[in-house]
Amino acid sequence: MRHFISIAETSIDDLNHLLEVADRLKAQYKTTGRNDPLLAGKVLAMIFEKPSLRTRVSFNNAAIHLGGSGLLLRDEEVGLDSREPTKDVARILSGTCDGIMARTFAHDKILTLRQWSTVPVINGLTDYSHPCQAMADLMTLREHFGSLQGKTLAFIGDGNNVARSLSVACGKFDMPFILCSPPGYELPRDDVDRIMSQVPRMDFQRVVDPMEAARRADVLYTDTWVSMGQETEKARRLKDFAGYQINADLLSAAPSHAVVLHCLPAYRGLEISDEVMEGPRSLIFPQAENRLHFQKGLLAVLMGGQ
Repeated sequence: MRHFISIAETSIDDLNHLLEVADRLKAQYKTTGRNDPLLAGKVLAMIFEKPSLRTRVSFNNAAIHLGGSGLLLRDEEVGLDSREPTKDVARILSGTCDGIMARTFAHDKILTLRQWSTVPVINGLTDYSHPCQAMADLMTLREHFGSLQGKTLAFIGDGNNVARSLSVACGKFDMPFILCSPPGYELPRDDVDRIMSQVPRMDFQRVVDPMEAARRADVLYTDTWVSMGQETEKARRLKDFAGYQINADLLSAAPSHAVVLHCLPAYRGLEISDEVMEGPRSLIFPQAENRLHFQKGLLAVLMGGQ
């Protein structure tokens, strides 16, 4: 395993290995307050075209905990395909850093970085996918349930990059996946066909009624209805997603053991109620913390030889 671009192209053996290393490093850190310096002297270049809280903090601190460092590169400093061609940036950073993580709009930029880089490239988020988030989510669920197999995850909201990555992750780990979106907001048919070709055995279900999705779910998951770059669509989206909020009524329709996830930032009172977010069935903040621990495992594997 050389890069981490998508869950679809990462084998189940490699995904399990990433989770095992992440679990081990998390346990070590929680027990001793430190980790072995697996990245001593190594630098992770971190390119951000989009604002970030969890991705920036978790990658930066993961590198530090492992004895390395993270180098923040803002969009105005790098300018992928505006200030400099992406292929040039890849070669420059390959000669000066030990790994590249990028959070971009266009997925093609991540692919170009991988094509031209001689060091590991990590997809920190694109408009197409968010693999690090999905794997931290599964890490959280495995900690809570003990096993992932057979657990049904219902994503209630927009068929976006998070939903796309989660669906493939669920398929790889034998978890039924339900996408519950208003008409017109589901994943495109081409995406569903691609996902099914990548994970032919997966149980992918599409429903429109949130109550129906909740009744069948072990996990209720949501994300913002208005992502970065969709601000002009806000009024229409809020109208179309009315009734899709994860709130006490919806959660009461789910099995009593069901838990709630949100990849954050959350807009309380829109896609999720404050009562549910702060309630006993919410794993949202342990989920956010696990971005640090999964990415620590990812860096240890890609840059630390684990």
